Amino acid sequence: MTIGRGGLFGGRRPGAAEMQGGPSRLRGLREAKSSLGRALPLRRRPARFLLRRRGPAQLLALPGGGRRASCGSQGCRLPAAARPNPMGTPESAAALAGPDEASNSRTSPPPMSPQVTGCRGAGLGPKRLSRRMGQKKRMAEKELQQSPLDTAQSPSPKEPHLRQASSLGPQRSIYFSSPKGHPARLGTEFFDQPAIPLARAFLGQILVRRLADGTELRGRIVETEAYLGPEDEAAHSRGGRQTTRNRGMFMKPGTLYVYIIYGMYFCMNVSSQGDGACVLLRALEPLGGLETMRQLRNNLRKGTLSRTLKDRELCNGPSKLCQALAIDKSFDQRDLAQDEAMWLEYGLLGPSRPAVVAAARVGIGNAGEWTQKPLRFYFQGSPWVSVVDKAAEQKNTQT
Repeated sequence: MTIGRGGLFGGRRPGAAEMQGGPSRLRGLREAKSSLGRALPLRRRPARFLLRRRGPAQLLALPGGGRRASCGSQGCRLPAAARPNPMGTPESAAALAGPDEASNSRTSPPPMSPQVTGCRGAGLGPKRLSRRMGQKKRMAEKELQQSPLDTAQSPSPKEPHLRQASSLGPQRSIYFSSPKGHPARLGTEFFDQPAIPLARAFLGQILVRRLADGTELRGRIVETEAYLGPEDEAAHSRGGRQTTRNRGMFMKPGTLYVYIIYGMYFCMNVSSQGDGACVLLRALEPLGGLETMRQLRNNLRKGTLSRTLKDRELCNGPSKLCQALAIDKSFDQRDLAQDEAMWLEYGLLGPSRPAVVAAARVGIGNAGEWTQKPLRFYFQGSPWVSVVDKAAEQKNTQT
């Protein structure tokens, strides 16, 4: 008797001719088959070929509680006890388990076939799964192709939209500029004008003095005098004479000219447009550092020190101004537009700017007609002015 690879009957059911002989013949065939199976065990295909992607992966519950199926790029890999057969129907645990597990499984109730959880591709065939993966890939490529500028130009209505600056250049801070657009620190262009217009323009501006320890003293200019140069008999540059002392009067506009009077007091001038022309700063309205100004004044005062100086007495004169701001001969010929220890800032007076009085200069003698020239300018009604000219104020009111 020859037995093929498919068994006694080639993998088919025995026919009527083969069943002749009765039960004894059939019993002999079965014994031969069992002896052959013990001698030559049939090869079983590996378990990984038993799973086909024909439907959702299923897990057969085992007596020990079962295990979750793991998913990979090549499909789901299930435990040996839960692998379905090639026809899609799950085999029994006893058929795929070992001898010990098979004996235990015979007494247990039939296993359930719950749906596998945690499997991303569960329930999808290969064609449908690949189609979904292709759609996700195309959507990702489309998002990458979008420009960042396009998304910035169309913000979400729920998100705040910030307006871009109109220019890419540096912007001036509001803390260093006035509302009218004037720079905080006045430069050379401000000083480059004739003496009379400059003397009027000084009124209301802020003079700032920075001490060595960083303390800043501030005062508003309320009184000035104009000196017109060689033609002015009261000027130090009268007749066009130029010396080492008055050299600052002939330098560029904005240069300081500091000189000594009575051998002990200082006066400060600022050169203007025109050789030998300048403006004398006569009085300030103290705005900042008043206690320091008072201390500086007391250090240089003569006479009784028991009386405390009033605020209006701190800077109401050209020499008092220099004492209160610690200005000495070392400031001579400095550029007020570039100096680090002293500068001029734009003063915000607005429409409330007081009336300006033009009066005769103070302390001018033996200057002929130039003695009564109305070249002194101050704010009318200001308590910080050094000398008030009632006649000039009355004349100014009538005009």
